[in-house]
Amino acid sequence: MTKQNFLKGTLILIAAGFITRILGFINRIVIARFIGEEGVGLYMMAAPTFFLAVTLTQFGLPVAISKLVAEAEARNDHKKTKQILVMSLAITGTLSALFTPVFLIYAPLMAETLFTDARTLYPLLAVAPVVPIIAVSSVLRGYFQGKQNMRPLAISQVIEQIVRISLVAVCTTACLPFGIEFAAAGAMLSSVFGELISLLYLLIAFKHKKKIQIRRRFFQSLKSGRQTFFELMSVSLPTTGSRFIGNLSWFFEPIVVAQSLAIAGIATSAATRQYGELTGFAMTLLTLPSFITYSLSTALVPAISEGIEQRKMQVVEYRLEQAMRLCLLSGGISAVILFSYADELVTVMYGASNASIYVKVMAPFFLLYYFQGPLQAVLQALNLAGAAMMNSLIGALVKTGLIFILASRPSLGIMGAALAILTGIVLVTLLHGATVSKVLPISINLKEYSVSFAVIFLCGWMSILFKQHLFLDQSEPVRLLFCILLSSCVYMSLLIIFGLIKKEELQRFPLLGRWIS
Repeated sequence: MTKQNFLKGTLILIAAGFITRILGFINRIVIARFIGEEGVGLYMMAAPTFFLAVTLTQFGLPVAISKLVAEAEARNDHKKTKQILVMSLAITGTLSALFTPVFLIYAPLMAETLFTDARTLYPLLAVAPVVPIIAVSSVLRGYFQGKQNMRPLAISQVIEQIVRISLVAVCTTACLPFGIEFAAAGAMLSSVFGELISLLYLLIAFKHKKKIQIRRRFFQSLKSGRQTFFELMSVSLPTTGSRFIGNLSWFFEPIVVAQSLAIAGIATSAATRQYGELTGFAMTLLTLPSFITYSLSTALVPAISEGIEQRKMQVVEYRLEQAMRLCLLSGGISAVILFSYADELVTVMYGASNASIYVKVMAPFFLLYYFQGPLQAVLQALNLAGAAMMNSLIGALVKTGLIFILASRPSLGIMGAALAILTGIVLVTLLHGATVSKVLPISINLKEYSVSFAVIFLCGWMSILFKQHLFLDQSEPVRLLFCILLSSCVYMSLLIIFGLIKKEELQRFPLLGRWIS
């Protein structure tokens, strides 16, 4: 099986993440065009339940599997690797058998009493089939991560989005005549089909590349895997806690927002539409660049776990410094583009500009969001997943409390919810950073970071000038594309001129890397 180094594996995932995010963004646009703001609101109210189902079924095992497999491979212990896979499949299989009927039974209760909109029942029912699919795919993803072979993960992500975007128009169009709630359920069902086809690919890749036989002596490995079970739980339980807190917070978010806006005197249909604008439009744009930091997070866990197992602390510290710098530089251009072109992006993508104000307010602070995933990955690799869980809990409680306080004020309304979400993001990121710094020295080169922020501000100022003075004779989508490309080229040029991207990193970029360096 081909193993990539940290940076190469990260770049493979970034390339796949870029493709999948673009496809996913097109998917959201298709959904918005077909079912409108109210339909997007119904879809987004059910989406937290989808991710809650994923979190409960995975049980934090992809991270635990990745960490333990990386450590086992560092020792060439293939028997341990098999025990990890066998025990993980047993755990996720049991969980999927428990949670699938629970979601089916309680979906009507959630729709009628919690979401204040009974139409969310059908999108909620469409979520149920994803549980057993995720149960198996999560184990395979963790295995490939631990082997530091990111190519199957990257391909499976692309396949998932291609299937999803191919089916979303068909599903929503077929269901729309029955009502907007059925169309939202059709959009959710296309996600389930995407997960299914992605799982089939992972199974084929695993069968082709594996060096171990899972079915041979399966129950014998299960019985002798008591120690492996506890090792998995030591990582997966706090990791699940962190994700469960995040997803539970997201699950309650539309409920608290709906109740708060009702207190503020906003009608149910208007509240659903506004929540769709904030989460379905603005948040989708703001989180679009996070595929880069997700890729870093995925590659960091096995890389740092292997370094610690081999007692190479200099490598661990270098990987951390490298990841933080890449977070800053990638997040910088994201913040620039989202802030400078908020009105144009929302108008071109969704055909309405109501959500642009949320993008403008939140974009500068979202720079800290891009650090959150890698910092949490480092904590998990350092056996500090429990600390990450507590940080997430504090952030979730503060966010939920602030949503109720701010969104219930008529003068703020849905903007209060946006400010509360921002506060939670900033708080969790700062807490993660403080926790990591107690264990590993986070070297902050003040000169380098100062130059980085100067480049970000300069590029932001130039981007606004581009928007005001260039390509004015072009149509809005073409002008936006040209301005974004020009801003990106200017940003990349400034990074190279000031030496913020190192030569060895440039050399690893596909096709043009060696020529640029």
